[in-house]
Amino acid sequence: MQTKIVLGLGYGDEGKGLVTAHHAGRCPQPLVIRFSGGHQAGHTVVTEHGERHVFSNLGSGTLAGAPTYWSRFCTFSPVDFWRERQALAAKGWNPTLYVDALAPVTTPYDVYANRTREQRAGHGSCGMGVGATYERMEGPHKLYVQDLLFPAVLRLRLAAVRAYYAATTGLPADWEELEALFIFAVEEVLPVLEVVQERRFFQEQRYETYIFEGSQGILLDMDHGFFPHVTRARTTSCQAWELIKANGLPDPEIYYVTRAYQTRHGNGPLSNETRPLTLRPTPLETNQYNPWQGHQRRSILDAELLNYALTCDANYGAALASHLVMTCLDQLVEPFRITAAGTLRELASGQELLAYLDTRFMGYWESWSDGSTGLQQVKGSHLTPRQLMAL
Repeated sequence: MQTKIVLGLGYGDEGKGLVTAHHAGRCPQPLVIRFSGGHQAGHTVVTEHGERHVFSNLGSGTLAGAPTYWSRFCTFSPVDFWRERQALAAKGWNPTLYVDALAPVTTPYDVYANRTREQRAGHGSCGMGVGATYERMEGPHKLYVQDLLFPAVLRLRLAAVRAYYAATTGLPADWEELEALFIFAVEEVLPVLEVVQERRFFQEQRYETYIFEGSQGILLDMDHGFFPHVTRARTTSCQAWELIKANGLPDPEIYYVTRAYQTRHGNGPLSNETRPLTLRPTPLETNQYNPWQGHQRRSILDAELLNYALTCDANYGAALASHLVMTCLDQLVEPFRITAAGTLRELASGQELLAYLDTRFMGYWESWSDGSTGLQQVKGSHLTPRQLMAL
């Protein structure tokens, strides 16, 4: 039995879905566990047969046949899960989803409040209601996944949530239609998922590989990011460690993921943004313009911030091994640029970039290729073994 944690080192969009799918397709009896954020994630997976899907409400190992466990730390949106499952069913996929009974439920009122507040504050948001859901759940107006199983309870809970928002941010003009859609989605999704209790689930279900799939990136973490431009979630490994220790799972290996350049989809600081960065066109880029986040921003990789993110996460547990994972090297145009402590370095090739990172992180690199997936994997060590994967 083995455990793996996949984390983003930046502001999200690093390639966590790619790494999760990679392990799910190669490890025995995998279970993907979502342990942070919620349905606002957008993790793109492309199979070796060219099938492509952006996962938000299911784990990125789904196309490899891996079930998903949706933990109590993640917001669950019946409407968004219903839509995503429909899209997968149209392609012939029938995913397995276990949802923790105590996972918080996002309602259309949370989404409306989230977007209304973002229009005023401009802090940066996916506009999916995740932050508003977490905030509401801190008070008395709770709605858990287990409540969806009892229609009378759901009506009472939903009425209380509606009254809460009516007294605070107000209600959308079409709230009755949105609530009807929400109820419809609940009725549609309950037969195709299993609501479970954490302790009993891990006692009864024994998989060979537990893959903890993170959301967003450590630089957006509510405790370690740069307030107010943070997510209302813990995007380090701390909640994965909590689940691992509580349920007797093996100590993990951790895979820290970064692109070969920085990205940020939303407002907030982004170092090196004034320095020139040339990338090859990426027509399949998932992160497109939306009114809540704007365009995806990009800049030169910052080794100091990588080190900062690694340092933040080191507080939560000692992994069996730590791995640095880099994606999108094929998108860079020579010279390859990176900064460390504000100093710009220009390198002639991807291999020189890897060698420079080697000097920054005190390791060594040994490369090999996996022709079946197009992934180039580079192994090395930084205090403990790590691995660097490059597209």
